[in-house]
Amino acid sequence: MFEKKIFIVIPAYQAALTLESVFERIPREIYEKDVRIVVVNDGSSDGTGDIARRIARSRPNVEVIDHPQNKGYAQAQKTGFSHALDQGADIAALLHADGQYAPELLPRLLAPLERDEADVVIGSRMLERGALKGGMPMYKYIANKALTAIENLAYGLRVSEYHSGYMLYSRRCLEAIPFVRLSDTFHFDGEMIMMAGKRKLRIKEIAIPTRYADEKSHLKPVQYGFDVLKIVWQNYRGKYEF
Repeated sequence: MFEKKIFIVIPAYQAALTLESVFERIPREIYEKDVRIVVVNDGSSDGTGDIARRIARSRPNVEVIDHPQNKGYAQAQKTGFSHALDQGADIAALLHADGQYAPELLPRLLAPLERDEADVVIGSRMLERGALKGGMPMYKYIANKALTAIENLAYGLRVSEYHSGYMLYSRRCLEAIPFVRLSDTFHFDGEMIMMAGKRKLRIKEIAIPTRYADEKSHLKPVQYGFDVLKIVWQNYRGKYEF
């Protein structure tokens, strides 16, 4: 089995306080693979770009792409994934810059893609009750479960959550899904799962722990909920039949 070319995409907005620690937490074995790490500095004003470039100078497998202005979470992913495809990636993994999703778990999450057992890997906080164990507020837990139930019913899938930010994709997946045409909302990840189902791609979920600490979230929960429901409705109306 040939070694697959892995790109780790890190959207980074106002992540100056956490970005360096995320790199330090990436396991050594990841750096020993054929891996490139792409930090998409999404118009940050707090020095995130400077820190990312300093890291890149000390690590030859790290590169930085700057958005001159903030374009948002989805656009940062689209930039990173498009770049990964252009550079010949076999696998693209999304890793958040705030450290909430454990970089230590990358080897476990990458494994099904490296073995060609999946096209999409979801790091699920809802399996094994990881969300509640990790301190997810009850209102977020209930909202996650309710929205996921609606989405499963609407999309004909059976996944434990559509709302994780720990997502990994095969090249086949990124080529099959026209991801640049998806929304620019915070529910881009959920749309990718929906589209993977439509394309009959192999989806695998792996339980991950939940960590709620001092991270600053830019997600607005009420707006996010309405975005999810709007996407469900648009799918019902046939918007995603492309």
